[in-house]
Amino acid sequence: MSDHLTPAEAETAFWKSLKHSNTGMLGIDRPGYHHQPMTGFGEPETGTIWFFTRNDTDFARDVAAGGQMGMFCYQAKDEKLQACIHGRLAIDLDRERIDRFWNPVVAAWYPDGKADPHLTLIRFDADDGRVWVSDTGMLGFGYQILKANLTKSTPDAGGVADVNLG
Repeated sequence: MSDHLTPAEAETAFWKSLKHSNTGMLGIDRPGYHHQPMTGFGEPETGTIWFFTRNDTDFARDVAAGGQMGMFCYQAKDEKLQACIHGRLAIDLDRERIDRFWNPVVAAWYPDGKADPHLTLIRFDADDGRVWVSDTGMLGFGYQILKANLTKSTPDAGGVADVNLG
């Protein structure tokens, strides 16, 4: 694997990708806890990802208990970027964020709209993580696999960098 990817490049690529393809797996970072699909709205300037959820879910109740560390695992739709990000989870009913990120898909989960009593925001303050970036696409990946098998070498699948988003 190439090591030409700097942490700054990996961080920039992560935030850009999250803006266009924003669904990943979010969960509390502890043994036995299952992650669940969630749609995140990123704020690179603060290192924060916001998730809408309902306050009547086990996940929201567990986060509301306080002091929870979380993990957000992400793969872009185009499969050119993967990330695993660690951070702190908290309930935060920030009305400005609700207004900013509200859209028809989010609205479908809340029959009473922004006034729905179950509407909850989870704030994920990103800390450290690892980001993998490959811009070769499927054809380039296939070429790398073929080349590696023919030359008895390993494929160049892109770059990986540890990041500090907080």
